[in-house]
Amino acid sequence: MVSENSVWRLISDLGQKQGITEIVINDPKHVFVERQGQFIQLNVQLSKNDLYEFSKEVAAFNKREFDPFNPILDGNLPDGSRVNIISEPFSQGSPAVTIRKYLRHIKTFDDDHSIFGLDSRWVEFFKAVISSRCNIIVSGGTGVGKTTFMNLLLREMSPADRVVTIEDTIELSLSNPNVVRLEVFTGTKKQSGLSARDLVKNTLRMRPDRIIVGEVRGGELFDLLQAMNTGHDGSMSSIHANSPGECISRMENLFLMSGFDVPFQVVRKQIAQGVDFILQLGRSREGKREVNSIQEITGMEGANILSHQLAVREEGELIPTGISPKCMDRLNRLGALPLDFFNQ
Repeated sequence: MVSENSVWRLISDLGQKQGITEIVINDPKHVFVERQGQFIQLNVQLSKNDLYEFSKEVAAFNKREFDPFNPILDGNLPDGSRVNIISEPFSQGSPAVTIRKYLRHIKTFDDDHSIFGLDSRWVEFFKAVISSRCNIIVSGGTGVGKTTFMNLLLREMSPADRVVTIEDTIELSLSNPNVVRLEVFTGTKKQSGLSARDLVKNTLRMRPDRIIVGEVRGGELFDLLQAMNTGHDGSMSSIHANSPGECISRMENLFLMSGFDVPFQVVRKQIAQGVDFILQLGRSREGKREVNSIQEITGMEGANILSHQLAVREEGELIPTGISPKCMDRLNRLGALPLDFFNQ
């Protein structure tokens, strides 16, 4: 890449600094970084021409087009960071750039038991959830660390598992040897694209043990739930929602977006049978990312999905509610979680 370019130079300089999770360039004079959940404006000025050159080079790196016919670019930087660029006239004055920084050293639960406000007790629980091949939805708002937390969970998978991932832009980090990485491609004038749903449907023909969707945003949820209900235990995805209840409602809506004319009760049955746990993430008052609650989906009663909270964050600590999971025998048998874990 061109080192004389002011945008590349800024990204390189910021790459040496700790704690920066986001870089946003609103225009050449307004540049911010996010650190500990707070945006800080930088005293820098970029060149508008450099912003366009940067955008073209990022598009070329990702083998995509960025022009008046393709004014939005989603992709990655060479260091793995996720980047979104939207061009004039849809952004005022210059391209607007948003960069989600790539964590060079993906931690494991064993590296830092306090990560996401957890202690060793809850680390033991999450390891058991992965080992027992439960289906998981990681729920949270913008910037709460859904992808980072999924990476922590993925690190606990057995290396013997064959894993297929589907992402809009590659962000997940897996150490398994038997992994296929699939990426959504919107298509160009010269090449047709594939949607997330196309990729999830194709994944079912690829003999996966686990299917991991970076984030569900549309009708692909229908196919993911079919997979979760037909033997692909241990599958996982994330969803943008601010509470477990909102997460379930959003799943219902996304399911209906698949285009199938099915009764609402059937939609809810698919969710209730496919998903085992909703892990809700959030931020503390200090801006630290944390697990706020653990919700288990337990089945159906009439037309309603049944669920209960296993843990909720109170006064900065994740506290058990006193309810044992319905799948406790499975967590004990396959995940070695003590039967009295929630009674201690």
